[in-house]
Amino acid sequence: MPEIALEGDPAVPLDEALVVDDLANLEPLRAAFDAGTPVVVRAASPERIVAALARPEVTCVVVPADHPELLEIDLTKMTYG
Repeated sequence: MPEIALEGDPAVPLDEALVVDDLANLEPLRAAFDAGTPVVVRAASPERIVAALARPEVTCVVVPADHPELLEIDLTKMTYG
């Protein structure tokens, strides 16, 4: 599974994952991770992508299909400056 993908990408089977729109409630993420269920977070900004990928439970972030430029963000620069 890719680290960041467009919503609807067949490489990210959402029907087999816990899909969340934000990180407000971490308990379901932890439970899914402990059960071996992939955790996918929807994110529409570079900051939200970085925040989601910083969580050890998160397998993948999906971005809106109409914003493919988000696939090209520089995670290293966003994380470490």
